[in-house]
Amino acid sequence: MMVDWNTYRDALHRTVGDFAKLNPPVMRGLSMMSGAEKDGHLGPKIHELIALAVAVTTRCDGCIATHVKAAAEHGATREEIAEALGTAIALNAGAALTYTARTLDAFDALPSA
Repeated sequence: MMVDWNTYRDALHRTVGDFAKLNPPVMRGLSMMSGAEKDGHLGPKIHELIALAVAVTTRCDGCIATHVKAAAEHGATREEIAEALGTAIALNAGAALTYTARTLDAFDALPSA
């Protein structure tokens, strides 16, 4: 099923805006964290590419909708986004392998039946 990402993002931002009015301290804290490194060494485009890779690994549609627009606004190309997503795919495969080892370890730790 294809998503109308622009409509979804706009609706999400309205709902988040409503939440911000209900709980301003949380939104101020989030804003401080998300903006803390914007003027750092990597620059805003790289930050948005990292955010997209993280959004994919955490399966956050709202994050994808928000950060893909911001990445494009900061000059990210489709190819750069694809490269960042390739890193997310590689990491997820590695994470699955690591958790496979943990699962087998947990099984081996069970008392013998």
